Amino acid sequence: MTPAQPRYVSAGPDKAFGATVRARVHAHFQETGKAQKADGRIVLKVVAMLALFLVPLILILAVPMLGWAALSLAMVMGIGMAGVGMGVMHDGLHGAISKKTWVNEWLGGTMYLLGSDAFTWKVQHNGKHHTHTNVDVIDQDIDPPALLRFSEHAPLKKVHRGQHVFAFFFYGLLTLVKLGNDFFSLAKVKRSGDPRHGNYNYPLAFAAMVGVKVAHITLFIVLPILFTPFAWWQVILGFLLMHFTCGVILGTVFQLAHLVEGAQQPIPDANGIIATDWAVHEILTTADFAPRNKFITWFTGGLNFQIEHHLFPYISHLHYPEIAPIVQRTAEEHGLHYNVKPTMRKAMRSHMQRLWDLGHIGKIAQ
Repeated sequence: MTPAQPRYVSAGPDKAFGATVRARVHAHFQETGKAQKADGRIVLKVVAMLALFLVPLILILAVPMLGWAALSLAMVMGIGMAGVGMGVMHDGLHGAISKKTWVNEWLGGTMYLLGSDAFTWKVQHNGKHHTHTNVDVIDQDIDPPALLRFSEHAPLKKVHRGQHVFAFFFYGLLTLVKLGNDFFSLAKVKRSGDPRHGNYNYPLAFAAMVGVKVAHITLFIVLPILFTPFAWWQVILGFLLMHFTCGVILGTVFQLAHLVEGAQQPIPDANGIIATDWAVHEILTTADFAPRNKFITWFTGGLNFQIEHHLFPYISHLHYPEIAPIVQRTAEEHGLHYNVKPTMRKAMRSHMQRLWDLGHIGKIAQ
């Protein structure tokens, strides 16, 4: 059963934050004459990420090499796969790259190269995660399988005591599991009866999804089996390594933004109300990390500026570093804690501490 969607209601002074920060950020673009969408820098990023993902595959198919070299390239492909997901697909599916819808859809469609589905991703990520960030059950990013506990409102079990160590293994399964879960996600959207998707052609979507999965397996498993001297099990191993590498990167980056110390997990009251303004809710549930690390910012597609992304998902990630000081200043003026972990190391430490806390604090479910 689909949980009821909470409402964000505030009659207090925090309601002024959202209007103020939006006005200031929009004024920044007017004053600088910059467009809110991507500029020419996105071209280099698209080319670089796609090359990092696909060129190693071409080398494996075309150049004789030892097994260890092919596995190394499979790992590089996983890094490129994550880069495409974070730096190209993500902005595209948020409509943040261009004012032209077809450009966003084309670049967002790089998700199909990853073997996944754009429609179900939009429903879960754009619709649920961005609207109801860190809300138990609704936000699937904090609703993992039973072996993990990402929500302080979820039952605590003995197995969770070691999750600060083994969680990263499950991050590695992220994209592999999604290959199959897309079908269940599509069925779930259909069952929900959401009127926004009432005219969606589900049979055609199912057929297209099957085609995407078959194409992905053909490209990364069947072709290497046919055109390289590697045994089938070696090819499968490389495929799993590619996805595992990608999953660890994506899972870690996603959780560093919401599953760290200071990121709240509010729940609706009996009337389905979260007593705060939505923009304030995003500040309270989200964190930035390593904002001065230019490589992290480039490779993650600005996802280390997660606060800015949640408040302005329609603005290209290329502009997040310049609007972050505006958001921080406005938040602090309104008495809101702007949660930022200054380095990647401190962000990782905070994430692992939060995992430990969630694995130990609470009543053990019988």
